[in-house]
Amino acid sequence: MSKKILGIGNAIVDIFVKVDDSFLSKNNLTKGSMKLIENEEFQSLKKKIKIEKIEAGGSVANTMAGIAYLKGYSSFIGKINSDEFGMIYKKSLEKINVNFLYSKKNENFSTGASIIFITPDYERTMCTYLGISSQLSQSDIIENHIENHEIIFLEGYLWDKGTSEKMFKHVIRHAKKKSIKVAMSLSDIFCVTRHREDFLKLLKNELDILIGNENEINELMQKNNLLDSINELKKIDKLIVITRSDNGSLAILNSEIINCESVKVEKILDLTGAGDLFAAGFLKEYLDKSNIKKCLQTGNQLAAKIIQKIGARLY
Repeated sequence: MSKKILGIGNAIVDIFVKVDDSFLSKNNLTKGSMKLIENEEFQSLKKKIKIEKIEAGGSVANTMAGIAYLKGYSSFIGKINSDEFGMIYKKSLEKINVNFLYSKKNENFSTGASIIFITPDYERTMCTYLGISSQLSQSDIIENHIENHEIIFLEGYLWDKGTSEKMFKHVIRHAKKKSIKVAMSLSDIFCVTRHREDFLKLLKNELDILIGNENEINELMQKNNLLDSINELKKIDKLIVITRSDNGSLAILNSEIINCESVKVEKILDLTGAGDLFAAGFLKEYLDKSNIKKCLQTGNQLAAKIIQKIGARLY
């Protein structure tokens, strides 16, 4: 039987929209970024778009769904309300056998949602209203939930709200007491910029596994190229996993670099879930005690699969 993994992150409903670059310019959106917005701006943007698809999302939740797709045992903690988007979210995770340990509702906030703008080059730009997901706090985390898992997987985005940052630290402390491994994704380059010093401290002192793409890693290490970043990261005794788009992926472990080629793809439709599904493949194999090369291979395979469809779920 596969061992269990618990993901903790923002419970966000994804709204997919196809636009051209001019739409991004007119609305002051930076291509490839994730912008946090308030409900008023979210509602304003929603009126300007033609919705292509709606599905449950959130970076870590996408990863847990990917692990379930691989027949792994995954759980997810996130915060929703009992509104339309909240019920869509709850049903979508339960349908694919992700154990959704959602916390109680708060009537003052609606369920979080992210508008994902897909441009003709398949790049995705996100405007995210966190809603009630940003209210995730220590009181929402039951320690027994943590203890029943082998790995806790957290997203860097949690640091964008103060209450979630405190919860993040609480989870890490409890996991360490129980010898549970802690993994984290860097989320996106702008998130790294916002929290670089905190993320470096986490990597050096708390995390067992860090997953990020090449740009995020270079931003974290304040280097202009990956080779310089790798030389610095080799000094840190952690498992560091780096995705490199069509250049594949690599891992740094015990000062050794393990490389893995990318999987060829005939047609790309949407890059939204590439990093999330890579993490799913990697972590599922890691839980099953596969060697690091195999972990990278499965991560690359899932990433290649998800970018050939719109959305971040393989179901």
